[in-house]
Amino acid sequence: MEEKALDILKTLNSNGYLAYIVGGYVRDYLLDRKTNDIDICTSATPKEILKLFDNVIVSDIAYGCVVVIYKGHKYDMTTLRKEIKYEDNRKPVKIKYIKDIKRDLLRRDFTINTLCMDQNGNILDILNVKKDLENKILKTVGNPRYRIKEDSLRILRCIRFSTILDFNIDKKTKYYLSKYSYLLKKLSINRKKEELDRIFSSKNKERGRKLLIEVGLTNALDISKLSNITLCTDLIGIWCQLEVDDIYPFTKIEKEQMRKLRELLTYDSLDNYALYKYGLYLCTVYADIKGISKRNLNTKYSNLPILTRKDINITGKDISEILGRKPGEYIKEIIEDIERNILNDKLTNEYDVLKEYILKKYK
Repeated sequence: MEEKALDILKTLNSNGYLAYIVGGYVRDYLLDRKTNDIDICTSATPKEILKLFDNVIVSDIAYGCVVVIYKGHKYDMTTLRKEIKYEDNRKPVKIKYIKDIKRDLLRRDFTINTLCMDQNGNILDILNVKKDLENKILKTVGNPRYRIKEDSLRILRCIRFSTILDFNIDKKTKYYLSKYSYLLKKLSINRKKEELDRIFSSKNKERGRKLLIEVGLTNALDISKLSNITLCTDLIGIWCQLEVDDIYPFTKIEKEQMRKLRELLTYDSLDNYALYKYGLYLCTVYADIKGISKRNLNTKYSNLPILTRKDINITGKDISEILGRKPGEYIKEIIEDIERNILNDKLTNEYDVLKEYILKKYK
């Protein structure tokens, strides 16, 4: 993918434009971390990019952003720019296209995201910040007082980078993360969830939790229960414990999963019926939170006598005929009774055995 990106740079350079791979890809390349997310900055404007490449999607033309699809891969491309003024502590009111890569880098968020790669694969440290990467330190480009305040998303991005990369946050930068934490109240709930999902998905998520609490972000993010939950490997398991279904955006399926999981978490242990009723996925999340062996759970689930009601060797129609009664609500009650008894090994799932049980108990 990098080779194709370098081809894009060569095309831009050969047509008289500056062009570099910039930001996260270069950072991760130097940290020997695998990534397929490649951003390109160039002096070419969106209109000029459209003329050079066949497959271009206009992403946010007001900010000079397009997506170039080249040989099956997508590359985010942004025109070098200067940002005049920000509004709502999030986006610039106005931008101005420029031809100076250094001035473009000076508008970016963190020093470790300003390293560039040219068409020959050479790393360029234009702002002389490579030492921050080597020292594993996160600091803003320029004064954090202004850099954090102009875009509140940088607060969560900083926590995310610190979590995923296991970097320390510069003392002054951390101070302003805390000072301007209230600005997160106005940040899009979707953007907040995106960043928190990335933090909670990290193998280093415990560091993320400590930082969110230490910097004082839990109130602004409406995650006051964060310090008391179990950081399991499943996102639904984490969000379920945070109990913010009515604040953060979730699908109907996710909300239902969280409702059932909370119900399940009231159980002291899982018997066959609970495994059957809630399913392997939710029971696995339960096990993760409760510190129970998932392997034993999987074995137990695979040995269940039935996995769905369709597996029961008697139908509602059969029950109606056996009892000589018209179909009604009673059939549901009988099936639930049979279901529990099969799962608790009190009944064998055979038609004749089930028929005899029904006649004995319900005739």
